[in-house]
Amino acid sequence: MEGNWALARKRRTLEQRARIVQTIRAFFMERGYLEVETPHRIPGNAPECHIDPVGSDGWFLHTSPELCMKRLLAAGYPRLFQICRCWRSDERGGRHLPEFTMLEWYAADRDYHFLMEECEALLTTLVPSGTLTWQGETLHLAPPWERLTVAEAFARHADLSVAEALAADRFDEVLTEKVEPHLGRQRPTLLYEYPATLAALARRHPRRPDVAERFELYLAGLELANAFSELTDVTEQRARFRADEAARRAAGKRPVPEPEKFLEELSAMPPAAGIALGLDRLVMLLTDAATIDEVVAFTPELL
Repeated sequence: MEGNWALARKRRTLEQRARIVQTIRAFFMERGYLEVETPHRIPGNAPECHIDPVGSDGWFLHTSPELCMKRLLAAGYPRLFQICRCWRSDERGGRHLPEFTMLEWYAADRDYHFLMEECEALLTTLVPSGTLTWQGETLHLAPPWERLTVAEAFARHADLSVAEALAADRFDEVLTEKVEPHLGRQRPTLLYEYPATLAALARRHPRRPDVAERFELYLAGLELANAFSELTDVTEQRARFRADEAARRAAGKRPVPEPEKFLEELSAMPPAAGIALGLDRLVMLLTDAATIDEVVAFTPELL
C-alpha cells in the first residue's frame, strides 16, 4: 500500500513544530507558569459577534480556554499557560482552520504592558539570532518593538478615522484592508488601545475610558495574538455579554447561553493580564510556511 505523500512531505516541518512547542513550554515553566488543561467541551463560550462556536451534544466546543483559565485565576493560581485545540465554525482559508491550536497565558497582578514585554521575550527565545525571514520578508525581532495605538494606525494608513469607521460600521473592514497589511513590516508591531466599544473582555483604560487596555501583535501583516488587561467588573462584563449576544441574535446566529459560573466567580479574580496566541500561525512564521495547511498534520480535507 502506498504511503500518503501529503502527510509524508510535512515531516520536516512537523519536527520543527515539535521543537517550537518544547521551547515554548520551557520558556513558561522557567518563568513560574503552571501548565494546565481545561475542558474542551463547555456549556457556553463568551458570546462574540464574529465567532461562531461548534455545538457538541447540547454544549459547545470551546473557542478559547479563556473562561476556565480565568476561573483558575479566581481560585488563586497566579500564573497559567495552556496549549490546546480550539474550534470555530466556518473558519477556513490560508491562515484559518476550523480546528486550530492556541497558546494562552495569564498572569495575576500584571497588565497588558507586561504581556507586550513577554511577547518580545518569547520571540527572542524562539529566534535567538534576532532575525526572521518569512516569504522573502526579513523581520528584526530585537526589542523594543513598534508600539502603535489604533488611532495612530488609522491616521497613518486609513482614509478615515477610528470614530468615522465605527460610525459607519466599517471598523473591521478598514482595519483588515487598509491597516493590517502595513503592520509588523521589518519589525513586529504591537497595536494597542482599541476603542472601548471593542473591548471584549478587556478593562477600560483608567485615564482614557474611551479606549481599552487591549493589544494585538502583528508580524509581516499577520495578526498573531490578542491580549488584554482583564476586566474584573462583573456588572460591566455581564452587560457586555448581553449586548454581544443581542447583536448575535439580531444577525440571525444561533443563541448561546450566558457563562454564568464564570460570571459568578469573576469578582474573586485579581487584576490580571491574559493573551491568546495562534500557535499554528506562529509556526508558519518560524518555518517560512506560506499557508497554515503546511504546519498541521491533518487539514479537514485530509480526513
